[in-house]
Amino acid sequence: MNRYLSRPIISSLCVGAVLTLTAFQPAFAQEVNNPGLLVHAADDEPTSLDPAQVEPGEGGETVILQVYDRLLDIGPDSPELIPSLALEVPTVDNGLISADGLTYTFKLREGVVFHDGTALTADDVKYSWDRAMEMDLPEGNAGILSDYIAATAVVDDFTFQATLNEASASFLNSVVIAMVASIVSQDAVEANGGVEAGVPNTFMSGNAVGTGPYKFSVWNRNENLQLEVFDDYWGDNASLDVRIEIGGDPDVRVLGLRAGEFDTIETDPSFIADLEGVDGVTIYQEGLLLEPLHIGMNLNIPEGALPAEDTIPVDFFHDARVRQAFNHAFDYDAFLNGPLAGYGDFNPHYIPIGIFGYDEASPTYNKQDKAKAEELFRAAGYWDDGFTISVITEEGNLFALMCLVMKDSLEGLNPKFRVNVLAVAESVFDDAHAQDPLEYAMWAKNADPAADPNAYLQAYVHPDGDWGQVHGFANGYADPDAIGAMIDAAAVELDVIKRAEMYAEISKVLYDEPMWLIGAQEGVVAAHRDWVQGFTMQPLWPRPGFKFALFDK
Repeated sequence: MNRYLSRPIISSLCVGAVLTLTAFQPAFAQEVNNPGLLVHAADDEPTSLDPAQVEPGEGGETVILQVYDRLLDIGPDSPELIPSLALEVPTVDNGLISADGLTYTFKLREGVVFHDGTALTADDVKYSWDRAMEMDLPEGNAGILSDYIAATAVVDDFTFQATLNEASASFLNSVVIAMVASIVSQDAVEANGGVEAGVPNTFMSGNAVGTGPYKFSVWNRNENLQLEVFDDYWGDNASLDVRIEIGGDPDVRVLGLRAGEFDTIETDPSFIADLEGVDGVTIYQEGLLLEPLHIGMNLNIPEGALPAEDTIPVDFFHDARVRQAFNHAFDYDAFLNGPLAGYGDFNPHYIPIGIFGYDEASPTYNKQDKAKAEELFRAAGYWDDGFTISVITEEGNLFALMCLVMKDSLEGLNPKFRVNVLAVAESVFDDAHAQDPLEYAMWAKNADPAADPNAYLQAYVHPDGDWGQVHGFANGYADPDAIGAMIDAAAVELDVIKRAEMYAEISKVLYDEPMWLIGAQEGVVAAHRDWVQGFTMQPLWPRPGFKFALFDK
């Protein structure tokens, strides 16, 4: 058995832990359980249902996607933008983007109603965006609005305008479709606490009043969350009500799917061995998630902060040769064919495969090169004496397994290298991950998905970006100002061909100056009962990439 497989094949010992599943006999393919209801088993429980508060990648986005609409959307079959509450996707050619690239005009659908019965107008759109920026909650994503937007305006009842701080090639793909840009009912918010800067709205955190195909029904904390079909939806009506079962152990989710109690479950490649060949279960495999699995390298370690066992100096990762050596030493094949069960690929630093700006000709770390790693560690002065380093990660998932692959890769390269994998509970990891400065040399997680390369480069590469500041990228780049300028220039370049060329050049530079070890780009893997019709998955939608309104039974 591959030592990196995350979970053993399910044993009978797990059965007693499975909620209230009916007898664990395979459901007949023709027998549909829970007709009229889609039961989805989620990975975790939301912390908030408020678009102004939800953290990118967090479980609340799953619900927000179903209950709220945004001005634009992404369809199920491609990364192209499509109309939603707005009638057209703004372009310079259709006159909805001004010639200077600063003003975006959105013509709204008429006759759209919120779940509370009030009519959608441009006032609601302005209110929703302004509200998120005024609240500016630290756990939320309002910064993506305020970073781009200089002003919002209501032109008439069904025309909304946004004026940007500067021209941006990524505004529509990065901001307008983000969950924080969801349109909420102004009447519902004002009737339940209104807006207060820096203060969450308790009602909106636990309820939802949007215009989406589903309306919020009830949230039974630690158990489930229920949605009902909204009959007055402006688009095609959903066919099934939804119950989202919350926070089940992976084995519980697998057993529930096998027993026919769940229609869909949140999965990753480690589930495949338990589900392949099961009667009544279909495994969906198509494309790649836009959340590269990565291990961070900290260039901003406070003196005296590292675990006692660590022997590295605080400027260990300031040396680009060390960062390159880690990338060359990693056993990519072991990670791909072990924990990822062969479902994945390798993307360059730091543009995922599948979005604009990805260039297959870009140099990519995708093969272990022990000789090159040794050469670099020798040149950096760490080969003879070795080192001990710790990496912190959540326990029991792909992140921890990626760290074990790195541990084996480094320790197999040189017996004087020691990697301590600190696999901890999610809450402990979240606390450590939120530190600034961060008190560990390395940590493992995945990137937040985005539809435009600028989001990745600003967050994970730019010296003045989110992680650039926390990790101190300026301490490691040969010319941090030049790299920052390259990223900023590409972000505002409106010529598509020129912009693609700029991202290709950035990827070449980042190969020599990596700030992350990217283990892989995980493949899309989902599992559902055969009776689920219309199943599709879109990596650009919030995890798990499902729109339940498209499904039937």
